[in-house]
Amino acid sequence: MFSPKARRGRPDLFFSSAKTAAPIPARHPALREALAIASLDPAIGTISHFAKAHAGPAQVVDVDAVVLTRLDGPWYLDVVPARRVRDLDEEGLVQIALRELGLQQLVVTAEDLRSEPRRSNTRLVWSYKDRPVSVPLRLRILKALADEGPMELGRLLEMVSSELDPSPAVMSLACLNLLELDLTSEPLGPSTLVRYRT
Repeated sequence: MFSPKARRGRPDLFFSSAKTAAPIPARHPALREALAIASLDPAIGTISHFAKAHAGPAQVVDVDAVVLTRLDGPWYLDVVPARRVRDLDEEGLVQIALRELGLQQLVVTAEDLRSEPRRSNTRLVWSYKDRPVSVPLRLRILKALADEGPMELGRLLEMVSSELDPSPAVMSLACLNLLELDLTSEPLGPSTLVRYRT
């Protein structure tokens, strides 16, 4: 999600999550941060990318649009700090193409990205994105949520306690879109609500 110093300036950065069918070009750190937030947002079903689209019957333009699919339709993610610089004619054609795709605009500002506690919670959870989870632990966590329904994180961790701390597994399963964590109400802790992802 966040570009380490050694990778700054590389043109080949991509973002992947359980909600992306293919890697999303994400060269700007603000876009990667917005994509991590979207990946952990239960309201977002899928994340995709349109490189090009038609602006009118004959003209194809480079839209480079990240599309978030929600229950209320598809939205294109407009991350203000990551906006591409285009001249007026090119921007006009891009807007026509996005309208023809039927996409609504979701503007994300730098202030939105900095909003707490979501920012810190997202960074903490996303840091476990690639953490493997053993099958028995995965099954215990998901079965507890399926059987008992939504519960506080502290109670879930007590129910599935083992020799190893199960909290990294919970974070990893959230990144895999198998469960939901409330990342907006309060800093991540024992009272954070966890629910099974249906």
